[in-house]
Amino acid sequence: MKEQTIDWKNLSFGYMKTDCNARIAYRDGAWGALEISESEYLNIHMAATCLHYGQEAFEGLKAFRGRDGKIRIFRLEANAARLQATCRGILMPELPTERFREACIEIVKRNERFVPPYESGASLYIRPLLIGTGAQIGVKPANEYLFILFVTPVGPYFKGGFSTNPYVVVRDFDRAAPLGTGTYKVGGNYAAGLAANKKAHDLGYMSEFYLDCKEKRYIDECGAANFFGIKNNTYITPLSSSILPSITNKSLMDLCEDLGIRVERRPIPVEELATMEEAGACGTAAVISPIERIDDVEQGKSYIISKDGKPGPLSTKLYNKLRAIQYGDEPDTHGWTTIVE
Repeated sequence: MKEQTIDWKNLSFGYMKTDCNARIAYRDGAWGALEISESEYLNIHMAATCLHYGQEAFEGLKAFRGRDGKIRIFRLEANAARLQATCRGILMPELPTERFREACIEIVKRNERFVPPYESGASLYIRPLLIGTGAQIGVKPANEYLFILFVTPVGPYFKGGFSTNPYVVVRDFDRAAPLGTGTYKVGGNYAAGLAANKKAHDLGYMSEFYLDCKEKRYIDECGAANFFGIKNNTYITPLSSSILPSITNKSLMDLCEDLGIRVERRPIPVEELATMEEAGACGTAAVISPIERIDDVEQGKSYIISKDGKPGPLSTKLYNKLRAIQYGDEPDTHGWTTIVE
């Protein structure tokens, strides 16, 4: 595929074949050498634990081409650390940060022609995946694993880009249990949300809005993203044992502190939505997706967040500042970006 055939400004958030991917196998208690593959397919045993018992973890991060032509990978080390935390949770060997870094940089370099140009609104999405490949019939961890890392250019996650969207509270679905795998980035959490997401779309909403599964009183997550609300110059985000620790959310909290905006992590009763001046869903894919309103159909309530249908001023400021750091337009005072030389 030649670079000029890609319509950078009209890319969807989908998969596009690139030149190659990276693979590192774990056998006999040790990680092997980095291998480069041009194949999009895996040859694994039919009894692999990833297929039967969910020994699978993944991450999502992005690389950006700046005005200066340099390519920056955002928060590489944080994604490596979260993958390691997931590995501890579902008993898979941890890939060392330096090996994670090696794979990311090598594959971004080899697929440099797929990094979208500056100001195209697109980026290079990086997907690390770790799966149990050893054959097991009993329910126990595998003895062999495979780490794969591929990249693909993507456009905005939501078609409207940085614009407000409606959400709907779902009370008949739970994304994850408080002491389950909610804090880990495993495929099972996303499979558990497919039916709820379809229901929300069928009802005309952007996504589903989860409450805690124990009491159905507190805000949990916005579909596959973390929630934040803003009021009285305070950024408020849920504290819960079933929420994925979003790297984007943590970045936004750090930026709030830089800007003199107070940060609170605590349980948020759903009724508190009525007092929010702004709210959004945040994650790697969309950065921030501002919320227009959240309908609680079962309770006959509608929480109007954006009365004019536009993103709020603080959400806009945070979105622009984070994007500016990712593209190298503002100084990276936190050391979040890795420049691909």
